[in-house]
Amino acid sequence: MPVAFVISEEWMLRAGVRAELRERGIKALGMESAEDVGRTVAAGETPAVVVIDGNAKAASDPAVQQLAGRVPAIVIAPRTTTIALGSVAKVLFRPVQINEIVAAVVELVKGRSA
Repeated sequence: MPVAFVISEEWMLRAGVRAELRERGIKALGMESAEDVGRTVAAGETPAVVVIDGNAKAASDPAVQQLAGRVPAIVIAPRTTTIALGSVAKVLFRPVQINEIVAAVVELVKGRSA
């Protein structure tokens, strides 16, 4: 089962995306901080896709940026931002609907399994 990390300080965003991804057979883990990401990776969990809220403090953390350089990353960003993450697979600009985020994750997961 593919794994997606959903990194956001917004509980509603994390919970909504996680619930929808789980309905589609993707294991989704919600994280609020770079420390959460570090603990999860140290525990042996490897994501197929990372969803990063560009408003989150974790988005600028070097470890999160390094992770985004190793696996496809979807960044949710305000329209007035400059994306500074490694190899971003997709940028979704706010306002964004949960179904748009989920569709982007599903597309990337399918691409990796093909």
